[in-house]
Amino acid sequence: MRVFIAGGTGFVGGHLCRELRKRGHEITLLTHSRKGSALDGCKMVEGDVTNADEYYREINGCDAVINLVGIIREFPAHGVTFEKLHVAATQAMITATHKAGVERYIQMSALGTRPNAVSRYHQTKWRAEELVRASDLAWTIFRPSVIFGPGDAFISMLAGYIRRYPAVPVIGDGMYRLQPIAAVDVCRCFAMALEMRETIGKAYELCGPDRLTYIELLDAIGTALGKSTVLKLKNPVGLLKLVTPMLQGFSFFPLSMDQIQMLIEENICNGDWRTTFDFDAQHFAAGISLYLREN
Repeated sequence: MRVFIAGGTGFVGGHLCRELRKRGHEITLLTHSRKGSALDGCKMVEGDVTNADEYYREINGCDAVINLVGIIREFPAHGVTFEKLHVAATQAMITATHKAGVERYIQMSALGTRPNAVSRYHQTKWRAEELVRASDLAWTIFRPSVIFGPGDAFISMLAGYIRRYPAVPVIGDGMYRLQPIAAVDVCRCFAMALEMRETIGKAYELCGPDRLTYIELLDAIGTALGKSTVLKLKNPVGLLKLVTPMLQGFSFFPLSMDQIQMLIEENICNGDWRTTFDFDAQHFAAGISLYLREN
């Protein structure tokens, strides 16, 4: 099968390309710049993901299109916005897929995406999903929880804090729950869906087997790093909500209002995806132990 992927040069994209190559698929990756490192065995094409005319011809002859494009934080001064990279990019991808005459389309969304979402991140992810649902493509949508694995951002960032600092900052009481899922398991679902017609027209929430409070998540990372104790510095949510709006536009500040909101509202699901894909997902502690000690 020939597969066209947008957003394939990022963390999840690298894992997905390896999974698809392992299964014998041919891959074309859309990238905004060819200056980045090429992935073995993948054709690289350059283009603006929000401009379908720049790349739809590259989709001609493909059997499926996968959209992984997304950001976790906005920097409007640099043109990096949820509106552009979630909504406009998805509309362009749908248009390009139509123009190329391809039917099969898979969209990566995010757990917590819903019509009444509070965060702009989830609001724009929902609008992107609505565009996909309104198309006449043979679509599947995946909503993964926090994704971990070699090359990840969030878990590796927390590991860096634990290595370098005597105490790790925590938003609020840290008792909100997350249900992380391994990148290899997310990508396995994507690859399997390409070959499963029964997944068409459906959205799947993807989460791992472990529900962890943020405190437990930090402790698990500490254990993987060989730390007997991880000291936590709890910060009142109210105080952070006062300070963050003034500083979130600067790249040195590690938080945005959206990220605070998404953390405290939790990120868990019921795991119904296993009924369709029928495999056991990797446990968090076992998974992170495979790569954190090496970093």
